[in-house]
Amino acid sequence: MDFILEIGTEEIPSDYILGGITQLKELAKQMLQKERILYGDIKAYGTPRRLVLIVEDIAEKQKDVIQEIKGPPKSVSFDKDGNPTKAAIAFAEKNNVKVEDIQIINTPKGEYLFVKRTVHGATTYDVLKREIPKLISHISWPKSMRWADIKFSFVRPIHWILCLLDGKVVPFEIAGVKSGNITFGHRFMAPYQIKINGTKDYLSKVKEAYVIVDPEERKRMVWEGVKKEAEKIGGVPEQDKELLNSVSNLVEYPFPVCGSFEERFLTLPKPVIITPMKEHQRYFPIYEKQTDKLMPNFVAINNTIPKDPELVKKGHERVLKARLADAEFFFKEDQKAPLLNRLEDLKNIIYHAQLGTSYDKVERFTELAEYICDLIAPELKKDTNLVCRLCKCDLTTLMVSEFPDLQGIMGKEYAKLEGYPPHICDAIYEHYLPVGSSEKVPDLPVAAIVGIADRIDTICAYFGIGIKPTGSADPIGLRRHAIAVIRILEEKGWEVSLNALIEKAIEIIRRKIKLKSETQQVKEEVISFFKDRYRFMRKAEGIPLETVDAVIAVSFDQIAFLRDRIRQLQEFILKSSDKFQELVLTAKRINNILKKHKERYQVDESIFTTSQEQKLWKTYSDLKEKIESSIKNRDLMKAIEFLLLIKEPVDELFDNVEILTKDDKLRRNRIGLVQHVQTLFKKIADFSKFPY
Repeated sequence: MDFILEIGTEEIPSDYILGGITQLKELAKQMLQKERILYGDIKAYGTPRRLVLIVEDIAEKQKDVIQEIKGPPKSVSFDKDGNPTKAAIAFAEKNNVKVEDIQIINTPKGEYLFVKRTVHGATTYDVLKREIPKLISHISWPKSMRWADIKFSFVRPIHWILCLLDGKVVPFEIAGVKSGNITFGHRFMAPYQIKINGTKDYLSKVKEAYVIVDPEERKRMVWEGVKKEAEKIGGVPEQDKELLNSVSNLVEYPFPVCGSFEERFLTLPKPVIITPMKEHQRYFPIYEKQTDKLMPNFVAINNTIPKDPELVKKGHERVLKARLADAEFFFKEDQKAPLLNRLEDLKNIIYHAQLGTSYDKVERFTELAEYICDLIAPELKKDTNLVCRLCKCDLTTLMVSEFPDLQGIMGKEYAKLEGYPPHICDAIYEHYLPVGSSEKVPDLPVAAIVGIADRIDTICAYFGIGIKPTGSADPIGLRRHAIAVIRILEEKGWEVSLNALIEKAIEIIRRKIKLKSETQQVKEEVISFFKDRYRFMRKAEGIPLETVDAVIAVSFDQIAFLRDRIRQLQEFILKSSDKFQELVLTAKRINNILKKHKERYQVDESIFTTSQEQKLWKTYSDLKEKIESSIKNRDLMKAIEFLLLIKEPVDELFDNVEILTKDDKLRRNRIGLVQHVQTLFKKIADFSKFPY
């Protein structure tokens, strides 16, 4: 049997569709597995007007399950003559069995009554009738809405629901809409009802009705159409995956049209032409073959096959011309005021009601950037100061006000026109990098320094006034900023203290802004936030969280070297798992002895009374410098090898010497000895994080 579900809606935002498809498929898998229903392949599709789920080879009923039910103790279930009591009779009746069918089992707590019975599975039809409404309601969206007087929220109003199991309607109602066997074709080219008999019937009929439900098929159609139109004029389209995904999810049946614009607009900087084209109109720019020279052409994707393509083309051209004319005007007007003169204008832009103006923010991160320069590159201080003062000035331009995506890009272009050195111009743009979690970090050290300072100021300032990410909500993008800081520090390899940067940022912020918490609390919250982001990044790379936690629990300051420490530790675990497990067990023995002793004690070797104490102290003294030197040289593997040498004398001490002796002087000395050994373990990792 096959199952098909289609949720028909008003137009879903293009950037929501992929998430909806993914959730629909995953929720269906979870539901079927939970309900013990076997199935073959699961496919999920989506267009702006519908989400579709198809399950192939679905079982007719749930798998039968054998239940094992424990009852009351035997002692209260039968009297001394072996006759059943009320407890045994009630247990039998409750489970629909005879008293003589009840078994007796031995447990650690004694003998208990026990029943084993087979629960026959319900039909898949009945399960789906009950569970599909729940599945639909559990799809989450960045933003949902309600409509009419219905107490149900979804991404957009639901207009129809198709739900068939082996061609038979699975009846239910949700959001005032009853499921049935009817779907609808393309809104404009086939806006009529279509009766569906099953999965294959559905896929063929909706395609005939100008609906391509498979996003990947639509994407191929879009790209092939764009390339074909570009080839007609001897050009090639820009390969922009994000634009392609977006456009593919704006249409149910793509139809490409190639248009043009006046060549005079090509005198504008390329980003000024491309941004309105891509971000506002979703047009594909066209380039000359084998060059990066922009042609005065574009390809637009329509959601219908037009009766008059020429008329549609002119419409696209008219809209783009207006956009480019605006951009041309903004470009000329913006150049009337030098970029640096616009710094004062930032005083008129409120950054945040509690954090002051954009000018105030520039002042803050400029001081922090100069502090970073003092730590790692004093010779860059002058250039860094200039980039800090220039990098936000384009926020006051007409161009960026109209096209916010051009911030940084226009700053670079205007600085170039004013004759600033190329590295200064590039740094104005690069300080925004990386834009995404996997995109490149700044090439220029100055840009990297300014980018770090800008982002740390943002994170600390918002945490300082009590605005922090919660759950999936992060409207300020603080998580993205933290990941960017981590990536820049990692890839630049700078020996700079994250703690010091955060402390300095909070100190600068506190001078002008009243923070909700004390400096130490804000610092701890920000460090914890960075740790969470760091764990997320390493987990995404497939590194076990216990390995990450073990390292960052003892060292989360020099970000640049953490990744290599984690890699080496994980490599040792995989290569020598038995040895490592023994090391973990020894570390845990040490922790158990010391967990109630927070006070630190010194070691006086003159009062050692056993050979085991002397041996451990000598081993510790011999290894301390070697381990510290190995860590300093970033050779964690060698440090762990040295640490393994301390296992035997530690075990001998614990096995033969009473650590917590009644003699106060000896007890303190022995605790101090174990504490010193513990510090060697913690120089490498917190071994308590491993579940051995």
